[in-house]
Amino acid sequence: MVTRRIQLAIVLIVMGVTAACASRPVKYYVLDTGPAPMSGSQPRNPVTLLVSRINTSHLYRDDRLVYGSGPVQLGTYEYQRWAETPADMIQEKLIAYLRASGAYRSVLAVSTGVRGDYTVHAHLYALDEVETPSLAARFTLQLELFDPRTASVVWSDSYTHDEPVNGSGKKKSVADVVEALDKNVDDGLTQLTGKMADYIGNHLPPQSSPAPER
Repeated sequence: MVTRRIQLAIVLIVMGVTAACASRPVKYYVLDTGPAPMSGSQPRNPVTLLVSRINTSHLYRDDRLVYGSGPVQLGTYEYQRWAETPADMIQEKLIAYLRASGAYRSVLAVSTGVRGDYTVHAHLYALDEVETPSLAARFTLQLELFDPRTASVVWSDSYTHDEPVNGSGKKKSVADVVEALDKNVDDGLTQLTGKMADYIGNHLPPQSSPAPER
C-alpha cells in the first residue's frame, strides 16, 4: 500500500510539472527587417547582385534563441524563440540593406534561372547572448563576393562585435538582448555592405559602365 501511494504521488508530481510546462507561454522575437536609411552617397552600379542562402550551423537554422555558457559551450532557450530562423532573417535583412542602398541595378535572392553579375555569400557564425563578463549580444558575419566570370571569390570581409545589453533594471531580459542583437546586426550590415559597394564601384564588370546621371 505504501509503495502504491509513493507511485501515485510520483505520477501526480510528474503530471503537475508537465501541466506547468505546457501552460508556460512561448515568446517570439524578430529582427527589424526594415531597410536601412539610404546614405545618398553611393553611386548606382549597373550590376545585379544575387544573394544566396545564409551558410550557418544548425543552431541558427532553428528558431530557439542561443546563449553562451562558458567559452566553449552554447545552449538554447526553450520558451524564447525567433519568429523566423536567424538564417532566414539575416538573408532578408541583407537583401533589404543592399536594395535600400540604391547602389545596384537590382538585388535578388538566388533562384533557378536568374543570372547576376555577382553572387553574395554570407556565413553567419554567431547571433547569441554571451557574458564577457557582462551581458552582451554577439554577432559575427562574413560576406563574400563571388564573380561567376572568373569562378572565384573576389572580395571578402567579416564583422564581429559584442554589443552591450542595456535594460531598465539590474536584471536584463531576453527582450533587451534581442534589441542589442538588432542594433549589432544593423551596424554590421551597414559596415559590410558599404565596403562591398566600394569594391564593386572600383571593379565594375568589363561590359558594364556607370549609369548616366539624370
